[in-house]
Parts: sequence; C-alpha cells; structure tokens
Amino acid sequence: MTLPRLPSMRLDGRRALVTGAGRGIGLAAAAALAQSGAHVTLVARTAEEIAEAGREIQQDGGHAATLVLDVTDTAAVNAAIGAADPFDILVNNAGTNRPRPFLDVTEDDYDAIAGLNLRAAYFVAQAVVRKMAHAGKGGSVIHISSQMGHVGGQNRTVYCMTKHGIEGLTKAMAIDLAPMGIRVNSIGPTFIDTPLTKPFFQNAAFRDDVLRRIKLGRLGTVEDLMGAVVFLAGDAAALVTGTSLVVDGGWTAD
Repeated sequence: MTLPRLPSMRLDGRRALVTGAGRGIGLAAAAALAQSGAHVTLVARTAEEIAEAGREIQQDGGHAATLVLDVTDTAAVNAAIGAADPFDILVNNAGTNRPRPFLDVTEDDYDAIAGLNLRAAYFVAQAVVRKMAHAGKGGSVIHISSQMGHVGGQNRTVYCMTKHGIEGLTKAMAIDLAPMGIRVNSIGPTFIDTPLTKPFFQNAAFRDDVLRRIKLGRLGTVEDLMGAVVFLAGDAAALVTGTSLVVDGGWTAD
C-alpha cells in the first residue's frame, strides 16, 4: 500500500501580489504568503505603510517588495504590472465601504465603493492574469470578498452589490481561465477587527447585533484569514476553483 501524501502548503519560489497590503486583511495576507515562502509584492497608495510592512516581513525572514500604486488608475495598473515579472498568486484585496441607508446613498458614495470594489478589482485581475497566462505556469487568483457577497446587510446596499458582483466575477473568471490552469476563488470574511471596521463597533447596538449573528460569538481577526489565503494560493487547493471560502463564524449558516 502506498499512502497518499499531503500536498505541500509551502509556496517557495512563487511570486505573489497583494493589493491594499498596508494594513488589515491585506497585510495579513502578505505576511501569510511570505511566511509560507512566497516572494510578496505589497501594493497600496501609501508608501510609508507598505514600506514599514515590507521591512517587517523581511525582518521576519520573508521576501517582500513594495509597489506604490493607485489601483483605481487602470493605465497606471497596466503599466506597473506590465513592467513586472509575472506573478503566480494575486490577492485582490483593496476595497472600501461607506455604510449609509439606501435612501441616503449619493452618487459619490456609489462611485467610490463600486470604483474600488468592482472596477479596480476587475482590471487589476485582468492585468495580472494577462502576464500569468502568457507565462503558462498556471496560478491562483484570490478575491477578498465578504460574507455580504452572500447575504444582505443593513445600510450596505452598494457594498453588498459590489461583493455579490465579486462572487459572480469569481465564478465566471474560473470558467474562462481553467483551461490555462489558473484557479480563481474568493474569501468571504465576516466582520474582522481592522482599522477599517473599528469605528463601526463604537456603536454598542451595532456591535451587539454583529456578535449575535456570528454564531461563534466573536469578531474575526486577520489571523483567522491567513490559513484560507495560503490554502487557496497553493497546491493543497489544486482542484478548487470558482468557489467562495466563507470565513464568517457561522453568520451565513442560517
């Protein structure tokens, strides 16, 4: 008898690009990939944040580079990624939200959320995959979506719309890119304790409602997502494409 062997969770020799990598989920994704052996390029608009993050990854023994880039500038994205060596992994993380009741949403709110969460995510993925496909080695695209890509949420009409869109993009990209050996998946976190979400929880009623809906009874941490990123990036997920890994503490189980 020959026992099956567990596929390696290591990512040595692979190149990864992480957007919105200066803080929160993006920083955790970059750290997880680096700790698993990947050479990670951290992307954000703020040079100081990713410079500090890159230094910390290097001090931890990882390999990191930085790229200051506004991902909503499609021409700049195409130029920067076009000039880089191909990436094997993309974590498409940059995103935003402006919670407001449906009747109070402005055109500026709509454009800001949809422009980053959908339009920028689409064209970043296109630029990375164009090089990835040309290299002919396959690869993994991981969209950071949300549990709100699977349910509705109060005061989150535009955000929910964009994250449902990311789930549709994930499935359709997976079909288009499967013949090239490029896998496409999403991660759907619940509320994660990050600088972006911290102001929301100053409202005690909102915090209590969130904790009631998360069946495990606590907010998520960025560490809760790191294993999901490494799994979807590597060989252990070789047959996983076109799906969402929902890390929501049971929110969507109802």
